[in-house]
Amino acid sequence: MVMRVFVAGGTGVVGRRLVPRLVDRGHLVTATTTSAAKLGVLAQMGADAVMMDGLDAVSVGEAVAKAAPDAIVHQMTAIGGKADMKHFDRWFATTSLLRTEGTDHLLAAAEAVGVSHVVAQSYASWNGIREGGWVKTEEDPLDLEEGTAAHPVMEAIHHVEERAVRAGGAALRYGWLYGPGATDDQVELLRKRQFPLVGNGAGHSSWVHLDDAADATVLAVEQQARGVFNIVDDEPAPASEWLPYLAVCVGAKPPMRVPRWLARMLAGDVVVTIMTEGRGFSNVKAKRELGWQLSYPSWRQGFKQGLA
Repeated sequence: MVMRVFVAGGTGVVGRRLVPRLVDRGHLVTATTTSAAKLGVLAQMGADAVMMDGLDAVSVGEAVAKAAPDAIVHQMTAIGGKADMKHFDRWFATTSLLRTEGTDHLLAAAEAVGVSHVVAQSYASWNGIREGGWVKTEEDPLDLEEGTAAHPVMEAIHHVEERAVRAGGAALRYGWLYGPGATDDQVELLRKRQFPLVGNGAGHSSWVHLDDAADATVLAVEQQARGVFNIVDDEPAPASEWLPYLAVCVGAKPPMRVPRWLARMLAGDVVVTIMTEGRGFSNVKAKRELGWQLSYPSWRQGFKQGLA
């Protein structure tokens, strides 16, 4: 069935792979950007390109009303510029707003024009509750805290999931995205030997290649999926395994190892959590209910073949 699909955030690393896939499958796609310079990029992908400010309710309402879509895909983020893991909440501040206020604007616009289905980007890599096993399902809670305080980045993730699911849609928890354009910063740091292994490196992460994330999103749109889905590969793994392997794959020297106290001082609590306590996620539900098949079932294959 041909659908009119509204992709909010069409020029991000997932959006650039999602939009052409939807077009190739015959859907009529309207995709948004905040930059006039990127309108041509969306047009070349076959979408009706629209300028929209996701934090402006009027801008969102007008764009959605004009597109009159059957489904909305929320891919709005603002994770540009140099990574600042030490001040993670500051670096993610605009993205957190897009996941709270931006989500609310999109859902209000959807309700106003009678859009029946929304698919929203969420996140799953190291933010599983830090108790019990190393691999979490959709039934396990997210870790919303940093120490004893609620973390704004985690609160924003919880907000987008809760609102999307309550509206009868789906929240897709992408793992740590990798592929051209998504892992360039990490690769550069590895080559400079500025991406160390912290402590024992026991913290787990779940990865997913950009192409696999986009394929899962197409399935969620076409099947009008409802609920939360972990969009991750088959092999959650500790940093002590994936980081040295990534270094080999990109031709870098083995990463140095630093103690927790030094990493916390230099890079902040989030980095220490990722490397030492983070949890991975299971993809069993997404594969079972969406019929999702991965091109890169493991980061081992993906790092070697999918970073070119």
